[in-house]
Amino acid sequence: MRYTLESAQEISSDLLFWCSRFIRYKLTTLSNTNVKNKICISHCIEKLQKGISNISELENICKDARNAGFIGINVYSQPILKLYGYLQNFHSMKDIDEEILSDFLAVMTSGLSAASKKNYRNAIIGLFKYIDKQNQDEKGNSYVYNIELKNIGGIKGKSGQKLPTYLNEFELEKFLNSIDTFEMSSKIRARNRLIIKMIVYTGIRVSEALNLKAKDMILEKDVYLLNIKGKGNKYRMVMIKASHIYNLLEEWLLLRSKIEVKDGLLFCNQKGHPLTQAYIYRNVEEILFSAGIQKEKKGAHMLRHSFATLLYQKRHDLVLVQEALGHADLNTSRIYTHFDKNRLYEAASIMDGFNK
Repeated sequence: MRYTLESAQEISSDLLFWCSRFIRYKLTTLSNTNVKNKICISHCIEKLQKGISNISELENICKDARNAGFIGINVYSQPILKLYGYLQNFHSMKDIDEEILSDFLAVMTSGLSAASKKNYRNAIIGLFKYIDKQNQDEKGNSYVYNIELKNIGGIKGKSGQKLPTYLNEFELEKFLNSIDTFEMSSKIRARNRLIIKMIVYTGIRVSEALNLKAKDMILEKDVYLLNIKGKGNKYRMVMIKASHIYNLLEEWLLLRSKIEVKDGLLFCNQKGHPLTQAYIYRNVEEILFSAGIQKEKKGAHMLRHSFATLLYQKRHDLVLVQEALGHADLNTSRIYTHFDKNRLYEAASIMDGFNK
């Protein structure tokens, strides 16, 4: 079914309609392998189908979808929500053109990494390609924007890659000590400490930890083997020494046995439902703050970078880093070679002979 480009007298209503339709389209077409709450996603799609009355409602729907495990929607929702606010001073959908959208990107992406800028560009192009295909007037004609956004500074072409934020060995020790001393309710203490320590000691993604099922964790002599379902439904095996988590695991499993757990998940809330990534991120940020550790990025994903950085510094084996982290491409793992100070010192010493 196609829709008229402009059906209201105000651009805010028309733009809200198209933004919500586009988000609905993305919820039905993006990969949903990490979705933990299918009912929630179904409700989100249903609300968008019926129609929403304001941008706050759309923002809340996007948050609900992300918390339900639909992580990819954030890449599209953030640029679209900001674009909605940026275009409120215009009078008609037909006032929007390539130049206006270029100005939006220049203003809203300043200070962002090249990768983030590229995500913004792709989201905006995606929205207007969707509108191009879905709008039609009573005569059967479509209004085509044909937005390309070429030659946008810092966006066009291959995106750059910033060095990841990570904890050094001293900071890791402080953080691990703070995990054990940070005050938490007795109902969640063992669970939360266990999740965070598993991420620190194995480098698994937060989503991978939260998607673990009890049967995926096997004790073998002095280690636990974890069967991890990674990106693209690719499985890998990681290992963690039992001494790091045994007591926490036993304490949590005892509490877990009194809960009716959904889908056999290892980690759940008090109602048996999956935990959200946002919840774990908040916990990590609070523990970092209590430890007096200040970083540019304070999310739980930084713990994965910390593990990978330490692994390469200690073993100098890029293939091992790739296998441990589940990277499909070895080049993705190469970023951690930038933290090899010994090799950097060798490079810094190459010109020493010219001083003599």
